[in-house]
Amino acid sequence: MNHDPRPLLVFFTSERSGPARRMESLLAHLARKERDRLRTTRVDVDARPELAAKFKVEVVPTLVLVKGKRAVGRVEGRASAPRIEEMLAEHLPEPPPLAPAPAAA
Repeated sequence: MNHDPRPLLVFFTSERSGPARRMESLLAHLARKERDRLRTTRVDVDARPELAAKFKVEVVPTLVLVKGKRAVGRVEGRASAPRIEEMLAEHLPEPPPLAPAPAAA
């Protein structure tokens, strides 16, 4: 079992969806940027219709944020980075503090 405490962002997509394909690079960037605070996964609704039904996905693309086995956030349709980050903000843990810069000699 996976006991990773980070929230999981599920990206429901389809090869047939132009808007979903256009969001791929945005989601890849977000996954790299927030890798210490967020897990991400991609679900093709054509390959996993039962999972799409479980999360009541009617629009592709859809992002669902899962935290503690509950869906706590959702964005349907093509979304901008600020809109996604706004949805994530209240659910992500605080970023780790930056290490202090080394003192100049």
